[in-house]
Amino acid sequence: MGANLKRKLFFPVGVELESFLKKNRRCMKLPVTYDALRNFESSYPLLDTRQKDSLWESPIYEPQVWEQLNKSLGETYVRLKTGGDLSAVEHLMVDRIDFCAFGNSSPFRIRIINQFNDNYDYYYIKQADASRIYGLALEHIMSPNSMNYLVDAGTLVEEHIAGIPGDEYIKRYTNHPGLNKIRIAKEFVKFNERCFIRLLGDMRSYNYIVDMTPDFEETQYRVRAIDFDQQSYEGNRSFYLPQFFKDNNAIVDLCTESLNQDTIRQYQVEERTLIKRRCNSARQQMYDLMICMCGDTLSTPAKIKQLREELTRYHNNKIFRECRTMGELALYNIGTILDEPDILTISPMN
Repeated sequence: MGANLKRKLFFPVGVELESFLKKNRRCMKLPVTYDALRNFESSYPLLDTRQKDSLWESPIYEPQVWEQLNKSLGETYVRLKTGGDLSAVEHLMVDRIDFCAFGNSSPFRIRIINQFNDNYDYYYIKQADASRIYGLALEHIMSPNSMNYLVDAGTLVEEHIAGIPGDEYIKRYTNHPGLNKIRIAKEFVKFNERCFIRLLGDMRSYNYIVDMTPDFEETQYRVRAIDFDQQSYEGNRSFYLPQFFKDNNAIVDLCTESLNQDTIRQYQVEERTLIKRRCNSARQQMYDLMICMCGDTLSTPAKIKQLREELTRYHNNKIFRECRTMGELALYNIGTILDEPDILTISPMN
């Protein structure tokens, strides 16, 4: 599948979504805003460890602006990590601010250093887009990954997700002699399933990471999304299946070589069972979230119509033709694939 060249539209955080975020303690008055970070004079390209253009830039701020940002960004990091205990701020320092005009959300990446031990960490400040926030919330509920994020009006703050970017993993590890092909293939199948069930799109190789954890006998793998801008936005059903992106071909080939169809089906069923359990464990939160999502605007009428028709044909179920929003399409896709009739009672269509 070719790249989607058009930049995704942004959708504001509505009253219902803001209420959901407040109820779940994701809303907080922050010391810094996205717009404040845009107040830089100039920038220069940030090179990676191989001295190649990283597609990120290093902004240059006036001294008085930098001084204020250093304090505000340290406080924001502590609020994200501790919920408000500012006692650690004094020994934190902003080492670097990076800006990426290439991404949909034009994010800032903040590198924070602990001056006591020189340990560093990253977090991100982005424009608050409703699509992305729904993506983060669904990831928190439906995946094995906890998501740490805060919203303040038009500003979204996210914790850094550590791991090897998918494109780098494909280049460096898919032909590595120590690679456990079956384990990584299994995780990609499960990742592919999670993305399609909840309609998370654009999982090209640079939009997910591979987390490798040494175990007592073998390395464990987890594939997890790091970009949630394309939650329930595009009309093409294949856009929600990582297997159809060309830059994932090496992993897809590895899956077909290592797993037969029966095994792939087993892993899909395993993941669906786990998602059911996660949703049941957070039933009220899932209910509140989907109520918001079903009534929200997350895409264009043309894209909604296209996905409505494609899901109708895929599931051979005319109920999808009655869906009016991307939220309703996501809800019915989840309920149909997981075979959970109860979840469909959330929809205003009932």
